[in-house]
Amino acid sequence: MSVERLADLQALERDWVMGTYVRQPVEFVRGEGCRLWDAEGNEYLDFLAGISVVQIGHCHPALVEAIREQAGRLMHVTNLFYTEPAMRLAKRLAESSLGGKVFFCNSGAEANECAIKLARRHRSAGEIVVLTDGFHGRTYGALSATPQETKQAPFAPLVPGFKVVQRDDAAGLADAVSDKTAAVFIEPVQGESGIHPISDEVLQSAREACDRHGALLVFDEVQCGMGRTGALWAYEQTPVKPDVMTVAKGLGGGLPIGACITSPEYADTLKPGDHGSTFAGGPVPCAAAHAVLDVVDDEAFLDDVRSKGELLMAGLEGLAVTNVRGRGLMAAFDTEGAPDLAGRLLSEQRLVVNATGPATVRLLPPLTVTREEIDEALRRIGEAIG
Repeated sequence: MSVERLADLQALERDWVMGTYVRQPVEFVRGEGCRLWDAEGNEYLDFLAGISVVQIGHCHPALVEAIREQAGRLMHVTNLFYTEPAMRLAKRLAESSLGGKVFFCNSGAEANECAIKLARRHRSAGEIVVLTDGFHGRTYGALSATPQETKQAPFAPLVPGFKVVQRDDAAGLADAVSDKTAAVFIEPVQGESGIHPISDEVLQSAREACDRHGALLVFDEVQCGMGRTGALWAYEQTPVKPDVMTVAKGLGGGLPIGACITSPEYADTLKPGDHGSTFAGGPVPCAAAHAVLDVVDDEAFLDDVRSKGELLMAGLEGLAVTNVRGRGLMAAFDTEGAPDLAGRLLSEQRLVVNATGPATVRLLPPLTVTREEIDEALRRIGEAIG
């Protein structure tokens, strides 16, 4: 029955869904913690977490209850009116990070679009400096900030005014920033290109150059924020603090929500009418974000994330792979035929991971993963590698 059902879904996709994704041949129907089940009843260990979205595991009871309670009371009224979950969440996010103000949106790309507009409001027509291998989203501004030829070329002309610097070139970054620069955009840990922490030297160079020329330093923490690295915000593990930060993915634990957060100095850069979003800051996703923060924003929990990350990295080092890297529960390794390995891990080992390129496998388990589940994932990877 389920085989025919999967074939039916594939037929529906072929006939009615734009072909923008290459889906794996599995239909997931249930999740709990770090486990997923397909339509045939097979159990999988999830080490992708919806690409760093399912931060506290699938169907966490507190998250489910928060969503259920809010959905039964009020779902949507638009930002023309007040709702308590959004106002309280803005305070919570700002006070836990940069201390300024918050703009809510629905995704990481939208959060970065807000940051781009804020930067251009700060310095009209100013250039924006970005790093090679960075990924900031697929909407036009965010795409223009993503210097990857395969993603940009089909959609030219892009938004002008972006300058690209090598991600490991601190001196080149300093030289690229001038009095014409509106902002420098950096993922403190690059995610989509295969988990690459940016060096402290580069981050310090960016901070000093922005201070020298009056530009904004923007950190994209869409993938690496919300406890993923073992700190609530990834910048806390670096020697610098940004002026603006973008977050999304894990913030809603599975519901779509993003935010652009400023420091106090830039809290009022955007004026009434400068930006907006119909669905942003809705009561239900904001209630979900509160539930996720209730779990993640805890020192003991974050200490445990760091400890489990060390366990994962040490285990990967013991396998026949190369260039193990990461921070917290955000890890990757290199191996030949990474897409094939990821496919075999799914079909043969029932382990969900992701290949970010021809030679890189990425692991982003829920932060609630147990040590036993990490050991089990390492065993399955070892078996698949052979």
